[in-house]
Formats: sequence, structure tokens, C-alpha cells
Amino acid sequence: MNATTESTDQKRIAATANIVAAVAETIRDLGSVPSGHLYARLMGHMNLETYEGIIGVLVRKGMVRQEPSHLLVWKGNALQSKAAPTGPGEL
Repeated sequence: MNATTESTDQKRIAATANIVAAVAETIRDLGSVPSGHLYARLMGHMNLETYEGIIGVLVRKGMVRQEPSHLLVWKGNALQSKAAPTGPGEL
């Protein structure tokens, strides 16, 4: 792996972490949101598999709860406490 590839990988990792944090912040600001409604707003920017992966990360991190009705509910102020994913080891 050369320096250019490593730099590109680091930029992609940072971009991914920023996207996850932005989705988390959106759910936090709303308090709760139907998952389908949120995806409808994001579908022009990512595919369903990517969206589901992001939601999975937020659920596993304990930041969001997903109800059986697919309602996404914010569970706390994890972004303010730096619990949001910040790098590849946290995703």
C-alpha cells in the first residue's frame, strides 16, 4: 500500500464517520423518526444497504433504539459525550 492509497483510505474512513455522526445527530435532533421516512430523505445520497449499516452501527453503539415498528428513537446525548463513532475501530 502506498501513501496515496493510505491517504485515500483515511479520507474515506473520515467521510464515513462523518456520515454516521450526521445521521445520529439528525435522529437526536428529531428525538424519534420512522426509519422509512429518514431513509426517504437520504436515498438520493446512499443506497439501502449503506443506510441499514449506519442504523445498525448506531443501534449497536446504544445511541439509537429501533422499535418493532421501525421507529428510530434517540437514547441519549452520546454525540456530546464523544460516543459517536470517530474512526474505523469504532465502526
